[in-house]
Amino acid sequence: MNIAILDMYDGRPNEGMRCIKMLCNQFLSEQGVGSYDIFDVRQKNEIPDINKYQIFISTGGPGNPLPEGNLWEKQFNDFVDSIFEYNQLNEVKKYLFLICHSFQIASHHLGFGNVCKRRSTSFGVMPIHRTEEGNNEPFFEKLPEIFYAVDSRDYQLIQPNWNKITGFGAKVLCLEKVRPYVPLERAIMAIRFSDEVFGTQFHPEADSEGMMRYFKQEEKMLAVIKEYGTEKYEEMIERLDDPDKIMLTESVVIPTFLRNAAERILELA
Repeated sequence: MNIAILDMYDGRPNEGMRCIKMLCNQFLSEQGVGSYDIFDVRQKNEIPDINKYQIFISTGGPGNPLPEGNLWEKQFNDFVDSIFEYNQLNEVKKYLFLICHSFQIASHHLGFGNVCKRRSTSFGVMPIHRTEEGNNEPFFEKLPEIFYAVDSRDYQLIQPNWNKITGFGAKVLCLEKVRPYVPLERAIMAIRFSDEVFGTQFHPEADSEGMMRYFKQEEKMLAVIKEYGTEKYEEMIERLDDPDKIMLTESVVIPTFLRNAAERILELA
């Protein structure tokens, strides 16, 4: 079982890659065979050959998800298209998980809605609300109706194009937290693009260890307190230690995706 990790972090330090590698190592250890390779999409214009891998995970990353004319953007969009095209023509499918920045790029590329800059950064451990479709999503089966995940973004997907979404056969699964005091549309937080392609705006790979280390850095702590206040910072720290919040999400979403992909591939191999 060979996995390709598409690194979208553009060389920036991050906890996401460590978490994804850890989850892949756990999965491959369960399988007893297989490996993963990392492709530096934005710095080195690296894109995996889809014929050499069965499973793909494309990470979050910094910056603007809207097209800026870079070579890697076209290569990435072509890669996404090639996954869907391959799956239409072949019995044994390819499986792709899109996280945050990758989710935004793919959603814009497919015309699923308006990807735009938020009025302010969303950052912290946030409640994620399921839609009616999300209540029937197998990847969320072991999660409560409202679950928690790390949210870190300056951009958002809003104003869904339902003609494109339903015509594609996709399903909107989650929305961001309810904000009755803010007269703004709630952003889309997860989409099942197809039976084989899944994407989240939030970070299902994030673990409490990495986030705790991040938040405990004095620079980051002071920045969060300045932006959100001491009470909000203390709430974030408390949620990191709660086994029913991001620890639960981390243990469920991507591991379920990986196991589901492996089972379906092995059934038909």
